[in-house]
Amino acid sequence: MRVEFILNGRRVAVDVEPSETLLNTLRFKLRVKSVKRGCERGECGSCTILLDGQPVTSCMLLTLQVEGREVTTVEGLEKDDLFRKLVDYFIEEGAIQCGFCTPGILLTAWAGLKQGRFKSVDDVREHVANLCRCTGYVKIINAIYKAATGVAGR
Repeated sequence: MRVEFILNGRRVAVDVEPSETLLNTLRFKLRVKSVKRGCERGECGSCTILLDGQPVTSCMLLTLQVEGREVTTVEGLEKDDLFRKLVDYFIEEGAIQCGFCTPGILLTAWAGLKQGRFKSVDDVREHVANLCRCTGYVKIINAIYKAATGVAGR
């Protein structure tokens, strides 16, 4: 089946199987490598993308479900000022270790920042539920809170 959607600001058309997940379409057909395969149950957040501006796990979506919609990955936000600020704080706080989970966390955090969700460190902890195997989350939470307020949240 042919599916058309907007990926990172440009219209794409791709042939997919009816049961094909968006994760597989993005990684293997469209070569978007920032979207990672983790648990494949929608729990870890490694495959997070923005669908019409909202973070969702692409392993839980069939590609057919994004017909006519807008899909954004970190590649689509590279020139966004807020996204670049967030990345700078991740670097400054040392919040990136192996980097496997980082794209999904960045997208979830960016969406929360755009929505003005982070008034406290607890807001960050509640909203950003992506899993990270390398950290204790403190540096990640501090980087996101700092992007929201300009202050480290220790």
